[in-house]
Amino acid sequence: MKIVMLGAPGAGKGTQAKKIAAKYGVPHISTGDILRSNVKEETPLGLKAKAYMDGGELVPDSLVLDLVIDRLAKDDAKTGYVLDGFPRTIPQAEALTEGLSKTGDKIEFAIDVNVPDENIVERMSGRRYCAKCGATPHVKYAPTKVEGVCDVCGGELTIRDDDKPETVLKRLKVYHDQTQPLIDFYEKQGVMHTVDGTKDIEEVFSDISNILEK
Repeated sequence: MKIVMLGAPGAGKGTQAKKIAAKYGVPHISTGDILRSNVKEETPLGLKAKAYMDGGELVPDSLVLDLVIDRLAKDDAKTGYVLDGFPRTIPQAEALTEGLSKTGDKIEFAIDVNVPDENIVERMSGRRYCAKCGATPHVKYAPTKVEGVCDVCGGELTIRDDDKPETVLKRLKVYHDQTQPLIDFYEKQGVMHTVDGTKDIEEVFSDISNILEK
């Protein structure tokens, strides 16, 4: 099963991708992980990517695609994989489709974890972070005993810049402008499926499993 996960930031697609990988024995592949491992191992592609990153530039789509295609060619991805965080745009999706077709491969499932914007803002802006131990409680869903104090180590809790409501709204706008059109793209290919991401994590996973096992 060759899967692309879609969904806005904070929708929970990464969590579901990991659960799919664990249940079906396929690798969970995120572009961030691929970039980091290639840079760390100083592969030819990794060194190219590092040059852009060191210069404070975005790694170009063509190089990200090369990294993804290279990763999908590994033995552990032969029977399937879960792509998380790529493609993000129509040009990336078109390039991925073309790159896979050269080896007779294709995406079999595109799964959108759909959560309304207001839910995402509530989820993300309620997250807190402890710089001391890394704990991430939530003011509504996993509150600490004392507001602003970490239950684990007693450290001070802060809100990350990425989780501030104004930042979340900006990220959602980028998602809707760039990534939402992917739903139409994969619908035309006949592989698009949508699940209700507002449900409990296990319920969402059950819905995804039903899609994959039909």
